[in-house]
Amino acid sequence: MEIVTEKRIVTAAEVSMLNQKYRTLNLHERIAELYNDFNAAEVMLTSSFAATSAFLLKLFSDVNRDQLVYFIDTGYHFQETLEYRQKLTELYGLRVKSISALKEEHDFTTSDETWKKNPDFCCHINKVKPLDTIKAKYTVWVSGLMEWQSDHRASLDIFENRGEILKFYPLLDVSKEERDEFIEKQQLPFHPLVSKGYHSIGCSHCTVAGEERSGRWNNNPKTECGLHL
Repeated sequence: MEIVTEKRIVTAAEVSMLNQKYRTLNLHERIAELYNDFNAAEVMLTSSFAATSAFLLKLFSDVNRDQLVYFIDTGYHFQETLEYRQKLTELYGLRVKSISALKEEHDFTTSDETWKKNPDFCCHINKVKPLDTIKAKYTVWVSGLMEWQSDHRASLDIFENRGEILKFYPLLDVSKEERDEFIEKQQLPFHPLVSKGYHSIGCSHCTVAGEERSGRWNNNPKTECGLHL
């Protein structure tokens, strides 16, 4: 049974102090300190179980295996993604909960093939809207974004107020080389499509092989699904 706690709004001054403190901490220390600064029931962790999701999930399993992990099941994931989710869940003893769009709204995007003509709207229905119903009760939202992945991500800080929730990016300042070194040292399993040239993996309709995020929403200027904007 989960403990219900009151959602807090973190002030700009508090965010500044958090950033100052967390910049000097290593990755495990950052996650451990999160549970000193916030009640566990205030923390929301999401994972797409994509290319290198094992990186962040392994860190959390080391520090707090009881942390609930939300997986947004769009209904359009590669079968390999679902298998990877199951593998990491078993490997790290994760508590994973899937959330999805309302059936009638998801079915509309299927019959309409919305991803072809309006991928932003498709993402809103199948990713953004389902998560909005969950995140309203949390104070802080943890995500594994890294600043080198895109121009938008390079503009972020470790902690940032985003609307009614505080975003926490513990991996933000980790370089690609540091990430790969950690993955190799810990022998973390990659998503099975990585070996086929997929380096950023989302829904099967909108993902092709490509370096980093170049394979997402192919032939479209879109670079983010909308969750983190």
